[in-house]
Amino acid sequence: MLHKTGLSFSCGVLFYSWKGVQMKLISWNVNGLRACLNKGFADAFQALDADIFCIQETKLQPEQVTVSFEGYQQYFNSAIKKGYSGTAVFTKQEPKRVTFNYDGHTDEGRTIIAEYESFFLVNIYVPNAQRELARLDYRMRWEDDFRAMVGELDAKKPVIICGDMNVAHNEIDLKNPKSNIGNAGFSYEERGKFTELLADGFTDTYRYLYPEQKDAYTWWSYMFHAREKNVGWRIDYFLVSNRLQKRISDAKIHPEITGSDHCPVELEIDMIG
Repeated sequence: MLHKTGLSFSCGVLFYSWKGVQMKLISWNVNGLRACLNKGFADAFQALDADIFCIQETKLQPEQVTVSFEGYQQYFNSAIKKGYSGTAVFTKQEPKRVTFNYDGHTDEGRTIIAEYESFFLVNIYVPNAQRELARLDYRMRWEDDFRAMVGELDAKKPVIICGDMNVAHNEIDLKNPKSNIGNAGFSYEERGKFTELLADGFTDTYRYLYPEQKDAYTWWSYMFHAREKNVGWRIDYFLVSNRLQKRISDAKIHPEITGSDHCPVELEIDMIG
């Protein structure tokens, strides 16, 4: 189910311009937008003051929630199955075009593609391989089809990918790598597909700037006081086309912002149009 909602605003989205400035993007798996709204989502949204704010795992149909932020247009892509998956984008500048999903993957609301003048934004919520890798075969098809899709976009103009990618790429990206080898999110197959995506011309922005930074996580289990102990995983990312590397100003993780079992991640990048 695909939805676009235009919001009231004073400055006029159609005339909002990023040219000549630095752009801030935020991505956050909210693990249920309705629940997160009761845990400070609006305050975090306003405080982060992003030009583009992407969320994953909305778990709703847009008619089930009332949310609006002055100066933003919003786009929701909801799963057919209610209370499951879903993505949304809030943007100050109206995209030239917005596409929802891609061939063969249309039921779960996992992808929003927004085309701007000089780049594509791709907001994704990658399928979880599930316990005992029960959904690994589908995950592998999803990965291959996604890589082909963003490759086609990248041939036209640079791409910024963000979202919950449900994989810790390397051992540095989770607290307990040895005991998690082969588990969902740290299987050799999932990590391999992430490596293939990077090899096809994309940069993990956080690791580009902070290659040796340890204990930098974006998701923590609700069990065993994992967040309090910082026993986490880095599974939320901003990736960019390699030719945007020199435009990356900063990449941040915001563990201080609660409201979900994930925290927001941020990309600051010199304006590309």
